[in-house]
Amino acid sequence: MSSLVDSFRQGFETLPPALVDAQGLGAARRAALAAALADGLPGARVEAWKYTSLRALANRGFASAPASAQIDPTLLAAVPGPRLVFVNGRFDAALSLLDDLPAGVELRPLSQALAGDDPRAVSVLARRYERADEPFARFNAALATEGALLRVQADATVARPLHLVFVGAPAGDDQAAHLRHLVELRKGASLTLVEHHLGAGAHRNLANHLTHVHLAGGARLRHARLQQDDSGATLFARTDAVLASDTVYRRVDLELGAGLSRHELNVDLQGEGAALHAGGVLLADGRRHLDTRLGIRHQARDTRCDLPWRGLADERGRAVFHGGIQIRAGADGSEAELSNKNLLLSESAEIDSQPVLVIHADEVKAAHGATVGRLDETALFYLRSRGLPAAQARVLLMQAFLREPLRALDDADLASLLGETVAARLGTTGNTP
Repeated sequence: MSSLVDSFRQGFETLPPALVDAQGLGAARRAALAAALADGLPGARVEAWKYTSLRALANRGFASAPASAQIDPTLLAAVPGPRLVFVNGRFDAALSLLDDLPAGVELRPLSQALAGDDPRAVSVLARRYERADEPFARFNAALATEGALLRVQADATVARPLHLVFVGAPAGDDQAAHLRHLVELRKGASLTLVEHHLGAGAHRNLANHLTHVHLAGGARLRHARLQQDDSGATLFARTDAVLASDTVYRRVDLELGAGLSRHELNVDLQGEGAALHAGGVLLADGRRHLDTRLGIRHQARDTRCDLPWRGLADERGRAVFHGGIQIRAGADGSEAELSNKNLLLSESAEIDSQPVLVIHADEVKAAHGATVGRLDETALFYLRSRGLPAAQARVLLMQAFLREPLRALDDADLASLLGETVAARLGTTGNTP
C-alpha cells in the first residue's frame, strides 16, 4: 500500500489537466504540491504538531474520491434548505436544496466558479503556504477542485440559516477528499451559517477542508460547525478569517466525531472595532484524538476576542487545545479573553492544553487560563440523593459544564439546537461510574 504522501501525489497525477490548469492555476498547484512533497509530514519535534502524531496516518494510502456515492437521503432529514451537499468531496445536486435562496445570496459549488470566470475565487485558490508545518493546506492548494462558494451582497440581511453539508460514506477503498471554501460577506451583510460533517455508515475516509472567511466593514456572521463524522474518519480542517472594521464573527465548533480530527482557526482582526466570539466543545471518548489550534491576531485598535472552550476526555480519548492570542503593536484598546476548561473522566484519557498570550501593545485588557479537573463529587452526590441514576447525573453535570461556549452565538434557538446535539452525544459516551 502506498503512503499518505504518495497517494496524494498519485491523486494529483490523475486529476484531469483541465482541472489542474483551470483559470491559470496550474503553476500554483504544482508549486504547492512540490513544497508539500519536499517537506513531507511534520513529526513530533515540530511544535505545532507536538501533541498530534501523524505516524500511523503517514503509512496509509487513500484513493481519490469516486464520481458519486449513494447515501440514504433520510440522513439529511433534519437539515433544512437552503443547503449545499457534498458526499465524499463531490457536489451532490440531488441532495442539495438551492431553489429558494434568499435575495442577495450566492451559494454554489466551487467547481462551477472554476468552470466560469470568477477572479475572486481564483485569487483565493492561488494563495501560497510557505511553512513546513502546514502540509494539509499545501495539499489542499494542490488538489482541491471542489468546495462551497458563498457570497452575501452588501447590506443583505439573511433571516434563514444556510447549511453546508459534508458527508463521508463507505465506498470500497478509503477515500481522500480535498475541499476549498470561500465565505464572503460584503459591507453591512448579515448571515447565519451552519456547517455539518456527517458519517453515512462506517468508513475510514480522509477529508481535508480549507475555508476562507472574509467579512467586510460592519458585516455580521454567525457560524456553527458540527463535526459528527464516523469514528473511523480522519478530518483536517483549517479556517482563515479576516475581519474588517466593526465586524462581528460569532462561531461555535462542536468536535463530537471522527477518530482523528484537527481544526485550525486563524482569525485576523484587521479593522478597528472588529470582534470575535468563538467557543467550542471537544468530546474525546473511545480512542478519539481531537486537536484544536487557535491563532487570533489583533491588528487594529479596539478589537475584541472572547474564546470560551470546553473539553471532555473519557476512556482512551485525547483532547488537545492550543489557544494562541497575539496583540500586535498599535492594537491599543484591544480586549482578549481565553478560557479553556476541561474534564478528565477516565484514568486512561489525556488532555493537553496550551493557552498562549503575546502582547506588543499598551492599554489592553487580556486574560487567559486553562484548567483540567474531574466532575464535582459533591454535585454528583446531590443529584444521586435526589434519585437520579449515576449515569444520568453525570450527563446532567457535563451538559451544564459545556453550556457556556454555545452562548458565543448570541442566538437562543441555535444554541438550544446545539445543546440538544451535545446532550444526545453525551448519552453515548462511556460514562463509567
